[in-house]
Amino acid sequence: MPEFNDRPIRLLVVDDHPMVRMGIGAIIAGQPDMTLVAEAADGLEALSLYEQHRPDITLMDLQMPRMDGMVAMAEILKRSPSARIMVLTTYRGDVHALRALKTGASGYLLKSTIRKEFVTAVRSVHAGKRFVAPEVALELSLRVTEDGLSAREVEVIGEVAAGGPNKQVADRLGVSEETVKTHMKSILVKLGARDRLQAVIIAMRRGILNSEP
Repeated sequence: MPEFNDRPIRLLVVDDHPMVRMGIGAIIAGQPDMTLVAEAADGLEALSLYEQHRPDITLMDLQMPRMDGMVAMAEILKRSPSARIMVLTTYRGDVHALRALKTGASGYLLKSTIRKEFVTAVRSVHAGKRFVAPEVALELSLRVTEDGLSAREVEVIGEVAAGGPNKQVADRLGVSEETVKTHMKSILVKLGARDRLQAVIIAMRRGILNSEP
């Protein structure tokens, strides 16, 4: 049974979907050691409300209008290096998670598992620990020794995802068709893909390419 301090954990929830904020608010309301101090619908609003309330933990969505969560998180941490920010997202990809953790996130929680893991995650982060959703942690562990795609390879796979044969991809990038073929061979090996289509699917799943607008 966890021991609670007199002062509850103060939380700021940042998400552009009102129903998500409402659901998180209901979970928080049911915890004796937590309180919701404010809600923001985008990154810019989050910056203002963070300065106003100085919450113990900020729950930050990644995909939002005006300013996305990654940018907002970096800005908050630049102003307040000790800020504790938990990413709350639909993105399972290891690339998104690694980027968030490198930016300074204290936690990475999937919206699909929020009812099961939210309370434990918040208490862990408040205690100074880092919490990463088990599914994402497993994905990260599988990629530790793997060579990532180079910036040019990311560009190539992005153009391949946009459509067209190697010749069109080469024309759009201003390189030779042979160069595109060479990059694609490397991409297939690094992603463990058998063809271009599977490479694009894997790149989207892992967050190398955005699967959402």
